[in-house]
Amino acid sequence: MDPLISAHDALRRLDEAKTVFLDATWTFSAGPKPRAKGVIPGALHFDIDVVKDADSTLPHMLPRPNAFATHAGAIGLSETTPLIVYDRMGLFAAPRVWWMFHAMGHENIQVLDGGLPAWIAAGGLVVRKHAEPAAETTYQAKFKPSRVVDKNAVLASLEKPTSQVFDMRSPSRFHALEPEPRSGMRSGHMPGATNLHYARLIQDGHLKADKDALTAAGVDFQKDQISSCGSGVTACILALALFRNGKEAAVYDGSWAEWGSQADTPVTSD
Repeated sequence: MDPLISAHDALRRLDEAKTVFLDATWTFSAGPKPRAKGVIPGALHFDIDVVKDADSTLPHMLPRPNAFATHAGAIGLSETTPLIVYDRMGLFAAPRVWWMFHAMGHENIQVLDGGLPAWIAAGGLVVRKHAEPAAETTYQAKFKPSRVVDKNAVLASLEKPTSQVFDMRSPSRFHALEPEPRSGMRSGHMPGATNLHYARLIQDGHLKADKDALTAAGVDFQKDQISSCGSGVTACILALALFRNGKEAAVYDGSWAEWGSQADTPVTSD
């Protein structure tokens, strides 16, 4: 299944009883702002600051499979429910929710390319409020450990010639030219990481996911990729782009929120 779906194709899915739209809109104070107002009719709200590891001090970390299953089942989803996830920016947080479900073994999920702005441009209607969840169901999560890595795995990968670690933050944050938006974070980047600002993979809210664009951005398709960012959100944009080209990248879920706050992790600004 193509992990992306166009607005025109998504419009044809709106009246399918089984397809569920998820509004994954999320941002932070210095992040992009919504480019459109409203909600796709029938869409449910999926908040990554609610569906998270409640025991972690890091922001919106992937919850354990049983906790994720509880959240998904509580809004009426099963592991086979056809899902279309979008956000109101165009393409920002929706790939994070795609990745979360994918990490839990949910294959039938697509990201609305261009998000709500593309939906409206294609003639899609919007409403003011999210839909109420359907009756609670049982969701069976089948966690894929290969989709997520921790700090120790990143440390090891930085030393491997067969691996690439990408940092999707802006160049100015990568090179410590501006302070981190979260307090207590060191500035700079992991030694050996490659900077690939997520905005280079997006054009007018649409994903630039062709292999040539990724190769030009530094991706070596003969190697394994780990994607990181500030808090694990835009890292999933690269994961989505690579998946569309037949590669399963791992996401460093702690990302700079963890790495930049630890005393035992190497940091450079070169």
